[in-house]
Amino acid sequence: MRICVISDLHYKYVKPNAEDRENADLVLNFLEQARGKYDLMILNGDIFDLWFDWAYTVIKQYFPLLVKLYELKQSGCRLVMISGNHDFWFGDFLPDYLGLELCMEDFQIDADGKKIYVCHGDTHTVNDLRYQVFRRIIRMPLMKKLFSLLHPDLALGIGSQLSRSSRARKDPPHLRSRKNAGLLRFAGTMIRSGKADYVIMGHSHDPVVKEINGGLYANSGDWISNHSYLEILSGKLSVEHYLVNKENKA
Repeated sequence: MRICVISDLHYKYVKPNAEDRENADLVLNFLEQARGKYDLMILNGDIFDLWFDWAYTVIKQYFPLLVKLYELKQSGCRLVMISGNHDFWFGDFLPDYLGLELCMEDFQIDADGKKIYVCHGDTHTVNDLRYQVFRRIIRMPLMKKLFSLLHPDLALGIGSQLSRSSRARKDPPHLRSRKNAGLLRFAGTMIRSGKADYVIMGHSHDPVVKEINGGLYANSGDWISNHSYLEILSGKLSVEHYLVNKENKA
């Protein structure tokens, strides 16, 4: 089986700068070249910098990305979308119009003799109590309902401020190390218990494949600075970098 895992694209919808536009072009080229290459692509959270679809409205700035995902799905690739800490207010657009399978927490699959467990990873950090409380509140059905009552221009303006604050915040090295330690600890527990051979996450933006407890922990990194993703080809897991290893022109 040919599997690709990609996360943390943070595809922008408001006032993209030159770096954002370059990253967006690389994402679109990558998805173009992915057609016919994979049997399954797992979109492991923070694909969009913010997601919400109202009853009759979607965010038009995402149109190029949505087209590429639709074309990839039409090519025969199964698409699974896992919620991240930026994109979790899903409606019916992605499953009904694009054919994506939505997973609010995690996704599991057995492939080529390997038990593969995938989640975004934001619930497994060890130094982010304030975010964990915020996560529980913001995902309440009432909060989604209130957001839906706002005019999209106003709602997305508020969302852009929250998203920008989140992305601009840089963890000092010791806190970043503790964050990664939380992901590793969870992966080790899953592998040691026999629930998974491969545990895959995103969120930290640090691409890595690491042997742990006889299995593998892997992180797909991001498309802000690393342009990285994971491939699982016939059961073999590796981290890849699009800029280094791939032709970037479709």
